[in-house]
Amino acid sequence: MPTVAEKLRAAREAQALTINVLADKTKIRTDHLRAIEDGNYAVFPAPIYLRGTVKNYAAALKLDSAQILADLDLELRDSSHLTEHPSLIEPGRKNLLDHLTLLLAKLNWKMGVAGLALVVLVGMASIVIWVVHRQKANDPLAGLPPAVYQASTASDTLPLPPHR
Repeated sequence: MPTVAEKLRAAREAQALTINVLADKTKIRTDHLRAIEDGNYAVFPAPIYLRGTVKNYAAALKLDSAQILADLDLELRDSSHLTEHPSLIEPGRKNLLDHLTLLLAKLNWKMGVAGLALVVLVGMASIVIWVVHRQKANDPLAGLPPAVYQASTASDTLPLPPHR
């Protein structure tokens, strides 16, 4: 039974495609295409990259991607490098930053921004009210009664101040 690498190489050669043409078509690096055709899967750091590249490669050659990936899984089941998913942290060991990141990821940012805007508006309104109240308290004319002009009965003009 031919390997995935042999199937992909045979399909590419049957369609008379070069590695460079296929790289332009799929936007996959030529060294990755060569590594896949050579069966050198160790150049891929994780299985997800290998599987995605093989899937795109098979689709570009109009092969059955699901069958190619199933065959690839059979080939890789003995390879511990590409079957295990690497753990980013030690199992069971989480710190404060991990919990904070999880809480921030769950946060509804639309509601958070709306709440922050509301808090800022209330804060600004409180500052304006405080400044206006303070200005009224410092007004020197605040305690005086309002002045009312009463016109003299003789005429409707204001009297002239005495000349000094």
